[in-house]
Amino acid sequence: MTDTSSTTVAPAGRPGVSGDPVVAMQAITMEFPGVRALEDVDFRLFPGEVHALMGENGAGKSTLIKVLTGVYTATAGTTELRGERIAFSGPAEAQASGVSTVYQEVNLCPNLSVAENILLGREPRRLGSIDMGATRSRAAELLRRMGLDIDPGSILAEHPIAIQQLVAIARAVAVDAQVLILDEPTSSLDQDEVAELFRIMRHLRDEGVAILFVSHFLEQVYEIADRMTVLRNGRLVGEHLTRDLTRLQLVSAMIGRELGVLEEVERLAADAADAAEVTGGGDRAPLLEATGLGRRGSIAPFDLRIAAGEVVGLAGLLGSGRTELARLLFGADRADSGEVRVDGRVVSLRTPRSAIASGIAFCSEDRKGEGILADLSIRDNLVLAMQAARGWARPIPRRTKDELVEKWMTALDIRPKNPDALVGKLSGGNQQKVLLARWLVTRPRLLILDEPTRGIDIGAKAQIQKLVAELAAEGMAVVYISAELEEVARLAHRVVVLKDRAKVAELDGSASVDEIMALIATADGDVRTEQVAS
Repeated sequence: MTDTSSTTVAPAGRPGVSGDPVVAMQAITMEFPGVRALEDVDFRLFPGEVHALMGENGAGKSTLIKVLTGVYTATAGTTELRGERIAFSGPAEAQASGVSTVYQEVNLCPNLSVAENILLGREPRRLGSIDMGATRSRAAELLRRMGLDIDPGSILAEHPIAIQQLVAIARAVAVDAQVLILDEPTSSLDQDEVAELFRIMRHLRDEGVAILFVSHFLEQVYEIADRMTVLRNGRLVGEHLTRDLTRLQLVSAMIGRELGVLEEVERLAADAADAAEVTGGGDRAPLLEATGLGRRGSIAPFDLRIAAGEVVGLAGLLGSGRTELARLLFGADRADSGEVRVDGRVVSLRTPRSAIASGIAFCSEDRKGEGILADLSIRDNLVLAMQAARGWARPIPRRTKDELVEKWMTALDIRPKNPDALVGKLSGGNQQKVLLARWLVTRPRLLILDEPTRGIDIGAKAQIQKLVAELAAEGMAVVYISAELEEVARLAHRVVVLKDRAKVAELDGSASVDEIMALIATADGDVRTEQVAS
């Protein structure tokens, strides 16, 4: 495989991309208490180009953008705009200097008109009051220049999110933006809406605007971007012309491949391979079977069978649909197509409560936002799901609660072994163990784990991987999601590969990391789905 590390390229690649960069960031380091989010990162952005900033979750993309726009002040390094050193005090100063950002969540005023949003704070005035006629006229001219057929007098909230994002871009252009940052602008758009957005982006690019594009959709990046910069774990991996970097090389650069797995992890997880041979779902009747299950704007309809004692791995880049699939199976999001059968009977998974009643448990990847209650004790966190299933009118007896807490704190080696300790004070690994224990107390038949080893130390990671293998050997079905493909390949009996919010392949447990990466990187038209015989 071609080495993609520490590569830089000249700005040539398309007509008009030449000369000095409009943005030049050098040796950017950003430290937070206990965390180095960026380390010695260089970044260049040239006029008249679409430049993709690529990397997995935690790579440092958002941090780099926030340093550029003045949300953060870099710990070290310099930033130049049009050859002059700058350090913006915030996004407002950045925008006044021609650097505008449009975020995934549109930050406009839905109760105002399109024209008012475009010219907010800069409306033409007459006799001390806003001249609404002139405001609509100026907004209409700008919209026409961008080729957008939008009524400037219409209320923004009346339009779909795709139109609202185009209005946000029009507002950015209205302040004579020379640098336009688009952070995940296509995450909520369908194919036609993406095509319209790309038309506008090409129009602005051809007018000389430098566009920084952040997206997890590989095919969109290859369609629109002239160059890309790849970050991994807060470090620069390389800067490349898009045409010179294959999809497989890009995936490899984003994910990274350690030359070997630490011996401790390998030893503790070794039983997973044996368990896969002994307890694999194979010819068993499925515990859960999803047919045509999907949600518009979230994930395309998919089929999935999961047998008792089987570990099904979900592999794909961030934004591929891994979490969206898991949330549908748990009822956290409501499907608008397909059906789910448990033990051959159709069930309605419209809420998490209905999923729990069917024996399904879910550990979210958002450990802090959707998992732990930081101000409660280990004891209270651990029995939370069981108490919810019983109903608050039937409190768990104190003796039963103490026995369960003692059992699972010992089984998972939760430290400190003090049930009254606040969960918010624990390490990330021990917080993750508390979440696992919370669901294991309910004795689920299917356990969905979304990034269970993210951000935890190597010892806790090894223990959790070993636990997954043991649970499967005892007959529990597990859906295992991880950005670390080595984990997925090592633990799973089957691997479901997702890309651009769709299931594209299903491989047996013998699949290698290279085979999984190749499927993730394959162009849409070349995807070859390999279904496992049921």
